[in-house]
Amino acid sequence: MSKYHPVIGLEVHVELATQSKMFCGCPADHFAVSPNTQTCPVCLGLPGALPVPNKKAVEWTMMLGLALDCKVNLESKFDRKHYFYPDLPKGYQISQYDAPLCGVGKLGKIRIRRVHLEEDTGKLQHTTLNGKKVSLVDFNRSGVPLVEVVTEPDLTSALEAEKFARELQLIIRYLGISDADMEKGSMRLEANISLATSEVAKLPGYKVELKNINSFGFMKKAIGVEIKRQEEILSSGKKVTQETRGYSEETGKTFSQRTKEEEQDYRYFPEPDIPPMKYSNKQINELSNKIPELPNVKREKLKKLGLSVNYVEVLVADRSRAEYFEQALRQAQGKLAEPAKLIASVMVNQNLDQDFPEPAGLIRKLIELGKRKYVQVDEVEKVVQVVLKENGKAVQDYSKGKKEVLGFLIGQVQAGLKGQGNPRQIQEILVNSLSDDQN
Repeated sequence: MSKYHPVIGLEVHVELATQSKMFCGCPADHFAVSPNTQTCPVCLGLPGALPVPNKKAVEWTMMLGLALDCKVNLESKFDRKHYFYPDLPKGYQISQYDAPLCGVGKLGKIRIRRVHLEEDTGKLQHTTLNGKKVSLVDFNRSGVPLVEVVTEPDLTSALEAEKFARELQLIIRYLGISDADMEKGSMRLEANISLATSEVAKLPGYKVELKNINSFGFMKKAIGVEIKRQEEILSSGKKVTQETRGYSEETGKTFSQRTKEEEQDYRYFPEPDIPPMKYSNKQINELSNKIPELPNVKREKLKKLGLSVNYVEVLVADRSRAEYFEQALRQAQGKLAEPAKLIASVMVNQNLDQDFPEPAGLIRKLIELGKRKYVQVDEVEKVVQVVLKENGKAVQDYSKGKKEVLGFLIGQVQAGLKGQGNPRQIQEILVNSLSDDQN
């Protein structure tokens, strides 16, 4: 067992899905758009251009803070964060420093340090032109509203970091403020990692920042590799350099990018072109009332209905689908036996809800199916055994935890029965047979 334990904090950047950018009227949706076609003097940082804050972006940032149980500050301001890089045309980024929109909060057991709003940078594209390696800059992304969620260093493993990030993504999607799509870059993760000895309670005197994390799987690998690298350095009696590093899937290693900046290096000072923002408790309460029922509340409600963890997680993963289930359940009361489990089963295992845009249609279908005459149990059991023998890979996948293959197997059994099998009965027999195979 290692004598070191990881100390991990996350910085999560999310592009807000507003129609226009943070400080100008240019379109904010830049994905797959021709380079440098959505720019103006403001987002290009031309002399004399003045920024005007996007009210919707400010309100959405406060709503996210409220969803994370943060203290929303009644007074806030924007600041200039100075650094020089090709994707930052002004030579500074308009961000927030000592008076963010939202202060301390929490998500589960993980403390949130702050939730603040800033503008995104341009995007560099490294390529080869006429035989020369060049870096091109696309400023379409420059100025897009970017909310940053900063945690305290409360995370202790790559798995815990992944679970936190996934839950945060789900909350953001429930709020409808961003698609938080990591493949499109609208949600980006950075992890600050250091190691402490188990005997020492205080934080280590350094941290290594992993940047450019573009998927949850990528993050798990990168954090795991970096923890191992730091363990080896510390075990040899050396000190870990405070720096920013990237991760290469090709080599399976992290690599140095640059020495990590300190806060004083950015020379923060208040943005002179934007007045401080002030809000009342009434305005905060109005924003709070706009927040929908969040994933953790939905989970508890569904669990109380007696649904399995698998069903609950599948339904909660999509807000519209979870609400569809709840509407269907209300319409099924008094019309179906054990409606919660039946509706969840046909939604999760058969995607039957996809055939009925309105929950009422699904309920009518289930009532109709309930009136059908189904084949006998022994006939179902025979076909189940045939299907399991013919679909060995699906059986192996199920034993490895890929429960989604159950829907496929149910479909195969139903095909063998020519649609005359009771879906619930088929599922029950399949699950029992698969469980017997694993024992």
